[in-house]
Amino acid sequence: MGGATSPAAPCLSVCLLPLLFLFLHGCWSCVAIERERTLAMIKPDGLSGNYTERIKEVILESGFDIVKEAVVQLDAERASLFYAEHSGRSFFDSLVKYMTSGPVLVMILERPDAISHWRVLIGPTDARKAKISNPNRYCGT
Repeated sequence: MGGATSPAAPCLSVCLLPLLFLFLHGCWSCVAIERERTLAMIKPDGLSGNYTERIKEVILESGFDIVKEAVVQLDAERASLFYAEHSGRSFFDSLVKYMTSGPVLVMILERPDAISHWRVLIGPTDARKAKISNPNRYCGT
């Protein structure tokens, strides 16, 4: 019976394919890394100064995926709501005025630990501290 196959051989390979798929799928899901999303904005001077492409390059080089993006014009109400946590601070009115002075590019960024990585990438939100610790930064809040 040289070269003859058992009648069970075709059934064995057909029956094992679903198990192989289940095994491989299970392995892929074991190494899946949960990804977070965060919001990023390129402010009016970033758009008007043509820094958009360079900022996006830095974002992509830092391991983020840009899931979605849109250029929007914020009105005072939306800007006030977005920055509501600063409403009691002395700079609030000028912040709202600045953020409504021109369009902004809003992006949804994604990667593992996106929020913490974004905070590190943009550096301090205080402009005085940022000039010292991140003098060449392209991003900010």
